[in-house]
Amino acid sequence: MPDAWSTHLAEQAARQRHAGRWRQRRTRRWSDGCRDFAGNDYLGLARDPRIAEAQAEGARRLGAGARASHLVSGHLEVHEALEQRLAALTGRPAALLFSTGYMANLGTLQALCDPDTRVFQDRLNHASLLDGARLAGARSRRFHHSDLDDLERLLARTPNDGRRLVVSDGVFSMDGDVADIAGLAATCSRHGAWLMVDDAHGLGVLGEAGDGCVGRAHGVDEVPVLVGTLGKALGSAGAFVAGSQALVEHLIQFARPYVYTTAQPPGVAAATLEALALLEAEPERRTRLATLIRRFRHEATLLGLPLAASTTPIQPLVLGDCQRVMEWAARLGERGILVGAIREPTVPRGQARLRITLSAAHTDADLEALLEGLAGCQARDTASRRELTP
Repeated sequence: MPDAWSTHLAEQAARQRHAGRWRQRRTRRWSDGCRDFAGNDYLGLARDPRIAEAQAEGARRLGAGARASHLVSGHLEVHEALEQRLAALTGRPAALLFSTGYMANLGTLQALCDPDTRVFQDRLNHASLLDGARLAGARSRRFHHSDLDDLERLLARTPNDGRRLVVSDGVFSMDGDVADIAGLAATCSRHGAWLMVDDAHGLGVLGEAGDGCVGRAHGVDEVPVLVGTLGKALGSAGAFVAGSQALVEHLIQFARPYVYTTAQPPGVAAATLEALALLEAEPERRTRLATLIRRFRHEATLLGLPLAASTTPIQPLVLGDCQRVMEWAARLGERGILVGAIREPTVPRGQARLRITLSAAHTDADLEALLEGLAGCQARDTASRRELTP
């Protein structure tokens, strides 16, 4: 007779499958020849041999691991150099490394918030931001996506005698649209609130120097708390929080995911320093990416595909139905094209989509293959509907 835990696991798995939400990993070889339109390697740096060599050399010199947390003996010169470089890129006085973007958001919100803090979040914020406020026990409200009027109403209805924090993605990971940073900052200023922006998908791509949608354009007075990740456009791994020296010192003291985690492997830090050097030295990567985005949107529009309003590398095709999304992803997979098949609860019900991401590493032939595959999916759907029509 199965025990209570075995029964519980089986029931949860059955519910997930029945709802069409079953998640499954795909084990890939780098040499499998698949055209990857699902990842977040926006500048094509993840497989750059110079970054790989920097990581290998860093490991040879400093070891495969940091051996301890930053506050014990794991904070190395390469970590210090990387934090300084990230602070300079984003125009902030200081930056602090975290092992992952999820940990950066959880640690920051846990350190800044408590049950007396009021947090206001965009409805489409990343799960790590929502989870961070929840784990901190903060009183949270969610405003309609990118709706400054709704945020204004929520702020106006709450007492202004306590700490209030407005939190938003910079580039929304499932929609690809960009937050109105200036508008958010102005709203926060009127109500005495701090603004926290997670620019995971903007860093390296947006801004005049790849400094993101916040970066140097919006200083620490406008956006006191800035989060960025290193495993997307920069092609390595980890994350950081940038802001005032006082903010960074506060996180060092109170952010539990920072205090109690082994420091980032030194080879990864060395690889990220090389990626930052290439970001500065090779602006043509961002130019190439912008060209691909424009071409994809033009061709997809001509095909009548259901494009979302995005000018970033994230180009969702909202198909609505989970089964249809999975069928399109499978058909593209048969052509050797990998795309993200995104369903609820990651996106709202009825908004299942293909999450297509573009990279400077994509060739013209890659883009043509993608467009041909999407056109084929659309034609097959049209034919099926005709067969069903009496």
